[in-house]
Amino acid sequence: MNFDPSQYPTGLCEQMEPLVARVLAGNPSPYTYTGTQTYIVGNQSDRAVIDPGPAIEAHIDAIMAAVGEARISAIMCTHTHRDHSPAAAPLAGRTGAPIIGCAPLVLADDGPRADESFDKEYQPDQVLSDGETVAGDGWTIEAVATPGHTSNHLCLSVQESGALFTGDHVMAWSTSVIVPPDGDMADYMDSLQKLYERQDTVYYPAHGKKVTNPRQLVRGMMGHRKQRERQILKLLEEGPAAIVDMVPQMYKGLDPRLKGAAGQSVRAHLIDLQNRSRVTHSGDVWRVAG
Repeated sequence: MNFDPSQYPTGLCEQMEPLVARVLAGNPSPYTYTGTQTYIVGNQSDRAVIDPGPAIEAHIDAIMAAVGEARISAIMCTHTHRDHSPAAAPLAGRTGAPIIGCAPLVLADDGPRADESFDKEYQPDQVLSDGETVAGDGWTIEAVATPGHTSNHLCLSVQESGALFTGDHVMAWSTSVIVPPDGDMADYMDSLQKLYERQDTVYYPAHGKKVTNPRQLVRGMMGHRKQRERQILKLLEEGPAAIVDMVPQMYKGLDPRLKGAAGQSVRAHLIDLQNRSRVTHSGDVWRVAG
């Protein structure tokens, strides 16, 4: 992680724009960058809390302090990774606010599991479908279904300001990790295209700085994924290979702690290519189809 922690103080409320404030949780890591950013939408009357984050007591206290005397009318989660949704239940317990947003996620036990990082205790009072809204005094938040990083991922749009809370789907500091079987590269690319076609003016990701050139960033992200796909096909044209052998050639200078995540994204690309009859495999060894 190449950042100075002193420049990213946890627990402080930062006003990003009239309807949006941000509080950083104290959970920095190679996967979360500076930590999970919880957003508070609304005014002194009532507010929504987006991605309440990990169940760290000091972070929940900071959210409560940032909300002040306002009523919390909705606790909203973009998805149920454990750095995003576990604080929803204790925050709801303190305030009586409903938990609204993404669906709970339980993976079928049909092979290698990838749910160790999911919040299995998440229980929403209301699940939002694509296009459904939650409204308060002077604000309206619309759900934008964006599966790919996880199958239950939502982005959340503030209709009055053009802000989009992108969770882990779009981040300014890194590309999203796609972990099969729940993570799906084809869905992820479709969701990026969906965002590219929207007119949101600013993105607030759960990790990293705000994005003021959203369509340009999304276009670049789609190009990056297509470039990774070309890399994979070029490597396999040179001969069959296993993922463990492909990652060092594709990710030069990668933090060793992120090799597993990179391998999962390569696997997601390979599964997508296999579904399109471009590659095939025998055990751990992949090759070009035909």
